[in-house]
Amino acid sequence: MEPNELPMGFGMALSRNPEAMERFAGLPETEQKAILEGVRAVRSKQEMQAYVENLMK
Repeated sequence: MEPNELPMGFGMALSRNPEAMERFAGLPETEQKAILEGVRAVRSKQEMQAYVENLMK
C-alpha cells in the first residue's frame, strides 16, 4: 500500500502515534484494507485518534 493511498486524517493520526504506524505498516494488505474500510465511518479528529489507538490493542 502506498502512503498516498491513506486518507489524510488517518495518516496524520498515525504520524502522531509511531507505534500504531509501525503496526499498521506491518499488517498484511488485506488487514490494512479492512482497517481503511473502518476509517470511512470516522467523523471527527477525536474519533480518528481513538481508532488509531485501538490498532495497538
